[in-house]
Amino acid sequence: MKTLYFDCFSGISGDMVIGALIDAGADPEFLAEELKKLKIDDEYELGWKKVVKNGITSTKFDVILLDSISVNNADDHSHEHTHSHDHSHDHSHEHTHSHDHNHDHSHEHMHNHDHSHDHSHSHSHHHRSYKDIMKLILEADLSDNVKNTALNIFEKIGRAEGHIHGMPLEQVHFHEVGAVDSIIDIVGAAILFHHLEVSVIKASAIPVGTGRIKIDHGIYPVPAPATLEILKGIPLEHTNIRGELTTPTGAAIVAAMADEFCAFPSLKVQAIGYGAGTKTFAEHPNVLRVIIGEQA
Repeated sequence: MKTLYFDCFSGISGDMVIGALIDAGADPEFLAEELKKLKIDDEYELGWKKVVKNGITSTKFDVILLDSISVNNADDHSHEHTHSHDHSHDHSHEHTHSHDHNHDHSHEHMHNHDHSHDHSHSHSHHHRSYKDIMKLILEADLSDNVKNTALNIFEKIGRAEGHIHGMPLEQVHFHEVGAVDSIIDIVGAAILFHHLEVSVIKASAIPVGTGRIKIDHGIYPVPAPATLEILKGIPLEHTNIRGELTTPTGAAIVAAMADEFCAFPSLKVQAIGYGAGTKTFAEHPNVLRVIIGEQA
């Protein structure tokens, strides 16, 4: 039985999931072609490259917004929060944000991506409601399995936001998760899970980090409210690392997809992938490890 195990020792985010799956052997060109079926490919370009995180070669996945915006994911997807803020890119999250732009870019698959980012971009466009996102996915020429998986992930986030803000799911307006990059991460993850033909998905306990993050509503504790709500019923792991290790999108992907949360399972390992986050920590590599193998 083909099993995929998420080893989330440094947390999980949407871009880390895609990077890890590509690193484990998923075809990024297939991903790019399938994502075109959403018919929003005039709004973004994809990039993937090899970077080194504290000695571990991993794959960094990026979504580059086009429509007058030069980049979005370079901030480790911390702006995935669905807390109705407006992508002001005030990412003073008490993280060091030491972007790993000095790594080996020799394997870069990016277009016009020079890392000279102006973090003052408003990102106020492309905010989509839950209904907008459902329509986008349902009307795409994707397989039913991919559609159902993506919708399940979005529903996790939508219900968490609705609970926090006291509104029904249908009235939830996704601001940052409604932005293009997070749609790509979630639908992309669904595409690659099914492309890899994995039968079972398991995951470790989820470290969420410590400290505070600044969002439009003010200073919030880590984990962010949406992240914590999504992870209800899922084992969390204590860590003293200051920073947001798990984002709402990462939490929703693992919450929707994992059949079990457990210690490392008995596997005959076939593939290993490392998906890079953007932040760099002094004591450990900021990567998501994916292990794929046969389980008896």
